[in-house]
Amino acid sequence: MSSVGIDGATVTRVAQRNDITRQQIYAWRHELKKKGLWSSEQGAVFLPVDVPAFGATPSEPEPVPPVPVELRLANGRCLRFDSAMDAAALTRLIRAVETA
Repeated sequence: MSSVGIDGATVTRVAQRNDITRQQIYAWRHELKKKGLWSSEQGAVFLPVDVPAFGATPSEPEPVPPVPVELRLANGRCLRFDSAMDAAALTRLIRAVETA
């Protein structure tokens, strides 16, 4: 990424090349000056950051090993099942046990 003033780069050229507005560059400069991190002699170099596109599909999460679960029902009964059990099947099982 080029920096304003290096190799004749203007604010407009740097903004266009990096798909940002000139106002954003001026706002960054202002914030840097306010924090004492900008000097007109040295300037600042903005480096590109690779950010995934909005809505990009995240990588698949690591599979979690199933764990035993114990569920105590209001009627005093207890169900033991595997955490990988299908939610619909578990719901049917709970309803069956509660009505028995």
